[in-house]
Amino acid sequence: MENHPLSALQAVVTEQEIIESIREVVAFPSHHGIRGQETNVAEYIHALFTREGIASEIVPVTDDRCNVIAKIPGDGNGRTLLLTGHMDTVPPYGMPDPYEVKVSGDVLKGRGVVDMKGPLMCMVYSMIAIQRSGISLKGDLIFAGVIGEEENSPGTIDLIEKGIRADAAIVGEPTNLDVCVAHRGLEWFAFRFLGKTVHGGAQQDGVNAILMASNFIQRVEVKLKQKIKEQIHPLIGSSSMNYGVINGGTQPSTVAGDCVLMIDTRWVPGTRYEDFVEEYLDILDELSAEDPTFHCRMEVMESSAMKEGYVHEALETDVDHDVIKIIKAKAKEVTDNVPETTCFSAWSDAGLLSSYAHIPTILFAPGDIKTAHSSEEQLEIDQILPATYIYALSAIEFCNGQKEVG
Repeated sequence: MENHPLSALQAVVTEQEIIESIREVVAFPSHHGIRGQETNVAEYIHALFTREGIASEIVPVTDDRCNVIAKIPGDGNGRTLLLTGHMDTVPPYGMPDPYEVKVSGDVLKGRGVVDMKGPLMCMVYSMIAIQRSGISLKGDLIFAGVIGEEENSPGTIDLIEKGIRADAAIVGEPTNLDVCVAHRGLEWFAFRFLGKTVHGGAQQDGVNAILMASNFIQRVEVKLKQKIKEQIHPLIGSSSMNYGVINGGTQPSTVAGDCVLMIDTRWVPGTRYEDFVEEYLDILDELSAEDPTFHCRMEVMESSAMKEGYVHEALETDVDHDVIKIIKAKAKEVTDNVPETTCFSAWSDAGLLSSYAHIPTILFAPGDIKTAHSSEEQLEIDQILPATYIYALSAIEFCNGQKEVG
């Protein structure tokens, strides 16, 4: 069997059983507001692994929410590979029958099928296929289903703080079976401008917070926008920022005493989070020096804030890393196509694994991220089995490769 691993894998795993497991995990709502949120998914995956004789454990993280960790151990003479992804989803957002997977032509539809319960089950069955086929590994193959990536990533932070170690990691965000080696860092900032509320007939006695916000925006446009455009990454393009929300005042006849501006900030690898913070603060200091009535407090939005010591860091992995070469070769073997090396358009837990656990990390999975979070979320059926085989073949070769010394 070990001389023909693809044939061995094909003999032990079917497309239909993977699709059935996707149906079953999608049936568990795992978005914000659900008690325990991802725990039913974690318990389902744990039961799958346990049934197959693969060592697995449920790991409590926070508020009755749990990660699930499984491992096929090697003999100690190879490299460790981590397959990982998040078990939470966004809410249904009006999607009809969101927790019932439907077949529509050549795709599956349902909340989480592509982001990312479908890819997760491909990872799970890649390990099941290795176990069923009796293929031995020299290094450890680890699976981690984690909580909360759609919010502030407590699951991956818990992995990091409990000492996760691997020679490479693959995060199963949807990439259409291309290899993503980079993405931007991300933070959401709120700027809270404080003025003085008075009747519109006595404007001279008030301080207009909306005007403060306007002055800040104009200064950012002049002093910061060009710098952002000049921060270029060869795969990603430039850093970016977006004025996403502005709220201020109460009615037309009252001087606005408060105004809140929310900004999405994204930086390319090689640019530091701290640099963005400093740029914003410098502009606020300038405006305060020019106008003693100017008052603004800058803060990370609660919905974006991670545990102290962590931010949504950017990802960049060396395009020559062995895990990339291996996954491309195995994709060619399975699909007869060589994946592109590209960037990921959104943020992912790969940024945490790379920046804080120092694990070379890539993103690779079936499906198109364009439908994620939408009412038309879908996963291409013809990518499910190939992805499973590619994960398994890549794990076999990577884990059986020579471990670097030093």
